Amino acid sequence: MKIRKSLFIVIFMFGVVRVFAQSQPLKLWYKQPAQKWTDALPVGNGRIGGMVYGGVVEDHIQYNEQTLWTGGPRDYNRKGAVKYLEPIRKLLSEGKQAEAEAMAQQHFMGMKSNELNYAADSAKWFNAMKDIRPPLKSKEWTPITLPTEQGWETAPGLEGLDGAVWFTTTVNVPPDWQGKNLVLNLGRIRDIDFTYVNGKRIGSTNGTAYRKYTIPAADVHLGSNQLSVLVVNFYDKGGFTSNTKTLSVYPEGRESDVISLAGAWHYHVQDDNPPAYPRYNADYQPFADLYLQFPKQEITDYKRDLDLTNATVHVTYKADGVNYAREYFSSAPDQVMAVHLTADKPGKITLEALLSSLHKNYVIRKIDDHTLAISLKVKDGVLRGVSYLHVQSIGGKVVVSPKSISVTGANEATFYLTAATNFKNYHDVSGNPEAICKKQIAAITTKSYATIKAAHIRDYQKYFNTFSIDLGKGENADLPTDERILKFGKSPDPSFISLYMQFGRYLLISSSRPGGGPANLQGLWNNLLTPPWGSKFTTNINLEMNYWPAELLNLSTCSEPFFSIVDDLAKTGHETAVEHYGAPGWVLHHNTDLWRGTAPVNASNHGIWVSGAAWLCHQLWEHYLYSGDKGFLQKRAYPEMKGAAEFFVHFLVKNPKTGCLISTPSNSPEHGGLVAGPTMDHQIIRDLFKNCIEAAKVLNIDRAFADTLKLKYSQIAPNKIGKYGQLQEWLEDKDDTTDTHRHISHMWGVYPGTDITFKTPELLKAAEQSMKYRGDEGTGWSIAWKVNIWARMHQGDHAYLMLSKLLSPADVSSGKEKGGVYHNLFDAHPPFQIDGNFGGAAGLAEMLLQSQGDAIELLPALPTALPQGNIKGICARGGFVLDFEWQNGQLKNVEVFSKLGKTCRLSYAGKTVDIETQKGKSYRFNADLKQL
Repeated sequence: MKIRKSLFIVIFMFGVVRVFAQSQPLKLWYKQPAQKWTDALPVGNGRIGGMVYGGVVEDHIQYNEQTLWTGGPRDYNRKGAVKYLEPIRKLLSEGKQAEAEAMAQQHFMGMKSNELNYAADSAKWFNAMKDIRPPLKSKEWTPITLPTEQGWETAPGLEGLDGAVWFTTTVNVPPDWQGKNLVLNLGRIRDIDFTYVNGKRIGSTNGTAYRKYTIPAADVHLGSNQLSVLVVNFYDKGGFTSNTKTLSVYPEGRESDVISLAGAWHYHVQDDNPPAYPRYNADYQPFADLYLQFPKQEITDYKRDLDLTNATVHVTYKADGVNYAREYFSSAPDQVMAVHLTADKPGKITLEALLSSLHKNYVIRKIDDHTLAISLKVKDGVLRGVSYLHVQSIGGKVVVSPKSISVTGANEATFYLTAATNFKNYHDVSGNPEAICKKQIAAITTKSYATIKAAHIRDYQKYFNTFSIDLGKGENADLPTDERILKFGKSPDPSFISLYMQFGRYLLISSSRPGGGPANLQGLWNNLLTPPWGSKFTTNINLEMNYWPAELLNLSTCSEPFFSIVDDLAKTGHETAVEHYGAPGWVLHHNTDLWRGTAPVNASNHGIWVSGAAWLCHQLWEHYLYSGDKGFLQKRAYPEMKGAAEFFVHFLVKNPKTGCLISTPSNSPEHGGLVAGPTMDHQIIRDLFKNCIEAAKVLNIDRAFADTLKLKYSQIAPNKIGKYGQLQEWLEDKDDTTDTHRHISHMWGVYPGTDITFKTPELLKAAEQSMKYRGDEGTGWSIAWKVNIWARMHQGDHAYLMLSKLLSPADVSSGKEKGGVYHNLFDAHPPFQIDGNFGGAAGLAEMLLQSQGDAIELLPALPTALPQGNIKGICARGGFVLDFEWQNGQLKNVEVFSKLGKTCRLSYAGKTVDIETQKGKSYRFNADLKQL
């Protein structure tokens, strides 16, 4: 009989050691190397993140450093914007939304970078570009396949390019087209084209409109015709971005007689230095790439895995009778990424290591006989980066050239990679990245690989080992992860759900550590110079969702970077409150970045949303509820909560129709345009006022201010039920029952708020009706939010349905991505956006335990698909940590550990018990909640 070895996790808590078995190995694993970035496996130490491809002939580790962004310190606020606040409000009150949005766009949005100088600079540059003719020499042209639907930046060598680029191809006109005008269909081009046939310009268009030009018959030759297009792109995607069917030419009136122009073209970069395009926000940037090139070999038994229990990635395979192994991790104690290569026979490690970067301005140089460096500068920004690659080997020969490191015939080799920038904080960029890298590499040269690895695992496990979940095995548990994803919706695989939840915890530990910055839209990982949505901190749900699992899943310490960004935003947000609203306190709109801009950005129909600060403060209060840390509340949370509340005391105005206080101007993210009084705002503001009142009571301060908040609280426009029985999203009863928008903002009061609960049954029923109208589809993070909402409604099977959709394959056979997960379990918006991973992990926890009300509810939304399981280390408000087990859908037992010594109220299946606890003690109960 074969006995499976169990993995044991040890938890150290208040001096108590608890050991329990994890029945399934927590690994993502594959039988092949990564083919694309969303196949690669992530490692991270909170500051340095890597994506490991695990190739055999060439391995690729794309890496990031958390502080490498575009832009620089600047004032994001528009001076004098406050003059337009009342006129915008007046237009909205008169029902003139379009006029209000137009005024707000012109006068109320924040300032863009380079906004004042751009018009003159770009006109001068553009005028020089449009008079240039295509090059004649063939050696100046490079092959390319068109169209590039996601922009020319997806073509090798054109990553991140902005500017003017020529494209050319030949069109062979058949004899029966002679004398005919031709129709040239170029599809969508970004941003401006100047199109020539046989050297004569036939058209030019600005914008993303579809291009369709007529070529006069007199300008067409029988046989070969030269088509040349100069594309001028100022920022972001450039080039031919329609599909292959669109790119074509045909005789006028004979559309069916078409010649496709999709396929082989040539390009020539005319100028890739346009003036810096005005931007509301900065973009998070990739840092560089490490390539490990090996001799070609025939291999067998390939395996690639990520072990969540110790935060290490592995690649193993056999070649020529030798077993090769690689191990990768990103160490927080030593601030390096490590790649360790071994073979089971001596002298078999031979490779060349190279560094490269997508950034145009980079230099590679030799530091010493074991160290290579790359230095780079971000385009249109103030930040510089330096990275050192250091090698240590046992046996063999090491040669460091000015461009690479070669290792020949070693028994084993270890590469250590570090990276740093000149960023110190959002208003100081005087750091010395060279000195930082030099110091970090010097510190590890006296240590063995075993010592560095042991320190990494010890540090990581102090976070990870605070929690365990086991939902049973399932029939697909032994399959590779990519195969499990494909089969998940067709057969039960409960251990896959456990793996996904723990993967979410792994990502949070890896991307958000004390002393660093918070997880952004992609956590720590980004491979694009123009990432989706800038990979920023989007604060109308996404940044907050990143931290939903932190308290509940015993990772409270990982919230420290979140608290740090709130500290910064409270300062910059005060300036915005003054300049845009003439208000005290602080305000935050829907996006921010490394430089902590808080002004409204993008477009007035969704960028003027005032509740970001209040939502961030909700999570400050949640940390207090879980931790009981009165020092945190007094010194950090309450002052920022009070500041956010002071803003709304000033900002709220009386609705002349109802007499209620409303939030105006604002937006129901990112839906319905600029409005007065969106429901979500009022739910969040009530939550903020309620929490401030309670915090002032706990701290025994600010009684007069608390009384002001109580009065204002009672006057805020209430939640309303509309004509379809739905919870209204706006003041007016104008919800559309066919609307399936991804944002479900008016559900904030259900989750994460507590404005709508089982104590308000009519409102809860209306919220459920709204959820049914919105439907069960959505982007990744939207589906994750729905998991949590249905769990809060105690509808476990519906919550599980949403979780199943969240775990469906994003890479579908049709080639069109959808919400779900990629092969590496990254969440798909699509494209990748990490908040769905975090929201999904939190949603599963909400099914199993809730404590937002008067009691700790056990298994409040247990789905029938998860009839058995056990969980250890899940946290509840009031400072409690719980372990419990269930079988056949019923609670079996529960143990409660009290961190604070408060009264514990437990609730299960209609039974409720109260127990007085002592700090540091545990209490056990049976299924009937009788103490054992």
